[in-house]
Amino acid sequence: MPDADLVVALAGNPNTGKSSIFNALTGASQHVGNWPGKTVASAHGTCTAHGVTLDIVDLPGTYSLDAASPEEVIARNHLISGEPDVVVVVVDASNLERNLYLAVQVLEIGLPTVVALTMVDVAERQGIAVDPEALADSLDVRVVPLVARDRGATAGLVDTLVAMSMERTP
Repeated sequence: MPDADLVVALAGNPNTGKSSIFNALTGASQHVGNWPGKTVASAHGTCTAHGVTLDIVDLPGTYSLDAASPEEVIARNHLISGEPDVVVVVVDASNLERNLYLAVQVLEIGLPTVVALTMVDVAERQGIAVDPEALADSLDVRVVPLVARDRGATAGLVDTLVAMSMERTP
């Protein structure tokens, strides 16, 4: 979208909450599923906050940038195309090790990246404590913890993206 101040790609493993975040940010009603291959094409929407327009792209779920399926090829190609200004890697706090593999690959591309740490509530119930500040320091990125299906929880993510947009403005 040419009028967007910031193009944001939502990337992550399947079933991490990408579509829930997309819906919360854009007001869309992208179908949320719990099976591999549910999102096999990108969805686009916009979010305007604090005078900044964000073009949000919900990419198909992928475990890595080493594409093996058609939906993974779509996600990889979008990320390496240079189109997104920022990549939000959606990471399931209850399955951190598996999810961080993709996050590290995205960081290696060199695009500005934010980690949206989802399912924090699930991780806590499983006795898993994730320190967002330590994770941010370790990865050298901004980490925003949230519960993806809680529409109000995305406010911190929006604020982070708006700040990143303002930082880009000369």
